[in-house]
Amino acid sequence: MSLVQSLITLALLIAASAFFSVAEMSLAASRRLKLRQLADEGDARALRVLHVQEQPGYYFTAVQIGVNAIAILGGIAGEGLFSPYLYRLLRHALPDATAATLAFAGSVVIVTSLFVVFADLAPKRLGMAEPERVAMAVVGPMERFLRVFKPVVWLYTRCTDLIMKLLGLPMQRDERITPDDILALAEAGTQAGVLERPEQQVIENVFELDTRSISSAMTPRDRVAWFDLKDTDEMVRVRIAAEPFSTYPVCDGGLDRVVGYVDAKDLFQRVLNQRPIVLTDEGLIHKVLVVPDRLSLAEVLAQFRHAHEDFAVIVNEYSTVVGVVTLNDVMSTVMGELVTPEDEELIVRRDDRSWLIDGMTPIQDVQRALGLHVLPEKDEYETLAGFLMVMLRRVPKRTDSVLWEGFRFEVMDVDSYRIDQVMVTRSDAPAPAEAA
Repeated sequence: MSLVQSLITLALLIAASAFFSVAEMSLAASRRLKLRQLADEGDARALRVLHVQEQPGYYFTAVQIGVNAIAILGGIAGEGLFSPYLYRLLRHALPDATAATLAFAGSVVIVTSLFVVFADLAPKRLGMAEPERVAMAVVGPMERFLRVFKPVVWLYTRCTDLIMKLLGLPMQRDERITPDDILALAEAGTQAGVLERPEQQVIENVFELDTRSISSAMTPRDRVAWFDLKDTDEMVRVRIAAEPFSTYPVCDGGLDRVVGYVDAKDLFQRVLNQRPIVLTDEGLIHKVLVVPDRLSLAEVLAQFRHAHEDFAVIVNEYSTVVGVVTLNDVMSTVMGELVTPEDEELIVRRDDRSWLIDGMTPIQDVQRALGLHVLPEKDEYETLAGFLMVMLRRVPKRTDSVLWEGFRFEVMDVDSYRIDQVMVTRSDAPAPAEAA
């Protein structure tokens, strides 16, 4: 065989090996969601690729048969392809035996390098860059190859299946998409610039609805604006002007004796019609939804949907009202920075090393902002204030501080035992947990 014929044969073998390599990598890297989208748009090749992904055993067996057969043929064809020419160059400077050995080794290195670069690395990189498009392009030729070598493929596949069963290994790829998969895709989209950081946060918040307690979104008891049944028209008007909300609980003597709620629009309608506001009037007070404080946000949404309400009073195990929550509160928790005005942000980043955080900020938001993965006794609290109380084992006062994982949490302002502001600063090295 002449040099030209050998080079042509070698090029054809490299091209065939490259085809099998790109077929293998593109099928493995193809995303089922993308293929399903292409199939819904009418591309029949995408359906064929999906079918192969469901039962990939025969496909990968055929790929390996092709790759190994070509590797053997490539070794035979390229064994001495470049040896004579390298020998002629080396024999003038080296002994004949040494020149022959180095010429053979050099030929093997050249042929191997050509296969590694052009038949393996470049095709696989292409298969990873455009997996769906490449998989759809090669699925037709691969199906014809499977039909031709079906008996051999069947034999090797059955042998492989037997080994997998004996070892107790899974036979098929698990195609279930978990929340972790979706969150990882969202993070990758943010890093690639496809998603903005607030949009990624919305996705994360949606999956936290099952784990976030209702207390992370409620208006606490000390901030609840409510009416008493005996309040006069003037008292109601003053309260609305001072604390404008969409809904107000109505109580009989105290916040723990809630009898219902009134909608602000009903009160405004009376004012516009120049009618006095009398809370005991029939039809003005609506039946209130009461929920326990141990519910998650997802369970609260289910309660709202079942009761056709968007306002609820939250009570603890002693039937004491601890706060109120609205549908808007839950949605604001989900939407995060997309709907929160700058002047109402609970977490304000001052610079690269410090944050000013409201004490009532949900601890999940604090962890996300600071990049903290582990907190002590996490089930014992829901907010940053609760974290500080657990760490200090007492009600914090101004200038109290806690060190955890390289962060210093210092209480800046306390109002009637309520922690208003906490300054968080990051040190150079992580420090052990310590309370000052």
